[in-house]
Amino acid sequence: MVQVHGSCDERFQDVRDALAESLAKDDVGASVAVVFRGEPVVDLWGGYADARRTVAWERDTITNVWSTTKTMIALCALILADRGQLDLDAPLVRYWPEFGAADVRVRHVLSHTAGLPVWDTPITLDDLCDSAKVTALLAAQAPRWTPGEIGCYHALTQGFLLGEVVRRITGRTIGAFFATEVAGPLGADFHIGLPDSRHHRVAPSLAPPGGMTAPPPTELFDVTPNPDLVPENTNTAAWRRAEIPSGAGYGNARSVAAVQSVLSSGGAGLLSRVGCERALEEQYRGLDHALGVPMRYGMGYGISGRNCFWGGMGGSLVFNDLDAGLTVAYVMNRMMDAIVGDGRGMTMVGAAYSGLG
Repeated sequence: MVQVHGSCDERFQDVRDALAESLAKDDVGASVAVVFRGEPVVDLWGGYADARRTVAWERDTITNVWSTTKTMIALCALILADRGQLDLDAPLVRYWPEFGAADVRVRHVLSHTAGLPVWDTPITLDDLCDSAKVTALLAAQAPRWTPGEIGCYHALTQGFLLGEVVRRITGRTIGAFFATEVAGPLGADFHIGLPDSRHHRVAPSLAPPGGMTAPPPTELFDVTPNPDLVPENTNTAAWRRAEIPSGAGYGNARSVAAVQSVLSSGGAGLLSRVGCERALEEQYRGLDHALGVPMRYGMGYGISGRNCFWGGMGGSLVFNDLDAGLTVAYVMNRMMDAIVGDGRGMTMVGAAYSGLG
């Protein structure tokens, strides 16, 4: 059995076993954390930070969690809504006068129904590091469909749309708002825009053998990469520094669980209980025309019953059960080629539930 480090409440030994098994089979380096009723009960890590397996994954190793970052920006929106600064039903133009599509509402952005799933203008990887440029392009772009009607995953555009709204309201970028208003109060080692001083702790993203494949086209949408992005492109200082709010957040399972357990613990002083419940307000149910699978979207999360969740390309995941008071986070560096998750994260979730009796 592969050695696993950290702490684990005896009730959750199945989580330790699940991580050890994953490290022996599919993972290079990984971490898993569980928060139950506001208390950390699992904080485990193991394996290696590099493909050659020469650098150990340490307690404070962090990595790019890809679209699990979306749960962080969704929480920012819920906090602003709870404070009365953001109306989730308001059109974006209320906060962003230059935004051209008057019928796109904040809740459409949060639920991937804004009709702006990609840029119509070809952009480059460098353009993603230029927030002003890519947000201006989105402001000038017409939605492909009537906003609110079609679910089509906004893989990269969601973060820039929501980020600009947050900047207009607060005067701060969404990464700066998150750092000050969320990560700071919680003491969470999660970053949207990673300072150079922390780059040495990063475990690079490891692409799956054969690379990532795009989902097959549906009748409404053919996923043409724009920009053409592969995991290796992101292992650069420029990508780490940039605020790419949909997919360039850096952390580990401990920090992801610390932030997202705000929802499962009743707000943790950042949200009211009513504010937590807003994550579960269904905005769309049906086929997601980018992912090619049926989805239920709440306010910034996938939802199922009283659970809200999301994951990142290649395998990272965070899962919140608001009734059980349970949050489970899984973060790794070795990506797997799967359209919607690859099973490793949900294995950790299942193991955590076994600890609840």
